[in-house]
Parts: sequence; C-alpha cells; structure tokens
Amino acid sequence: MIVYDLQCEQGHVFEGWFEDIRTFNNQNKKKLISCPVCNNTSIMKVPTTFGIKSSENGQNIPEKQAVLEKMTEKLSEFVEKNFDNVGTNFASEALKIHYGVSEPRNIRGISTTQEEKTLKEEGIQFFKVPVPAPPETDS
Repeated sequence: MIVYDLQCEQGHVFEGWFEDIRTFNNQNKKKLISCPVCNNTSIMKVPTTFGIKSSENGQNIPEKQAVLEKMTEKLSEFVEKNFDNVGTNFASEALKIHYGVSEPRNIRGISTTQEEKTLKEEGIQFFKVPVPAPPETDS
C-alpha cells in the first residue's frame, strides 16, 4: 500500500491509499477518485508535507543539528535497506518499471540531468535525496 496526498481542483487536500502508482493512475484516469469535501473528480497528487515542530524551550543549534543528522542517517539507512541499488541504470530501470517490462519495486541510483528530463517527459515521478558521503577512514 502507498499513501498519497491528493488535491481537487477546488483546493481541498485529502489522503488516498492505493496498491501502487499504477492503481492510482488508472482510478484517477477513470474519474473514480473524488474529493470527500466537494465530490470533484479532477484530482492530482501533491507533495506530502511533514515537519519537525521546534520547541520553544530554546534548544540550541548544535542540538538541532544533531537531530537533523540523526534523521538524515536514518533516512539513508532506510533507503539503503529498502530500495534496490540500480546504480547508473536508474533511468532505464525506471522506464522498464513504468512500462511493465520489469516488476514494480523501489529503486535507487544515479541519473544525469538529461535522463531526469526524459523521465519527467514520460510521466515518471521520482525524487532526489542527497546522500551524505561515507565517513573517511584512516588507511
């Protein structure tokens, strides 16, 4: 299951749960998804927003930086464990998945600016996550 934040053309934001992106796209194309507020069927996905509420207790910058670094580390670990690393074949593998040649799955890898442009033109959604450099080791 995957959860998307959705928005109707009237601006109402709501959540939708789907088996995968293909299911969302098929249902949306057939106008089977409607806004729970106004029943509008012109629906689009919107970026999911999340945030970290800062405390009013004067937490200092080094503590906030440590929290941010820990979150970045956990995100990197999650991506590494749950996404297949396809390396420089990211764009070609994303296209194969999009067109049903390869089995749908989470992938990660590297792409050029031109490859990213092609993916966008083909309607393939992806996002870039900066990956911290591995720590240097003394050799």
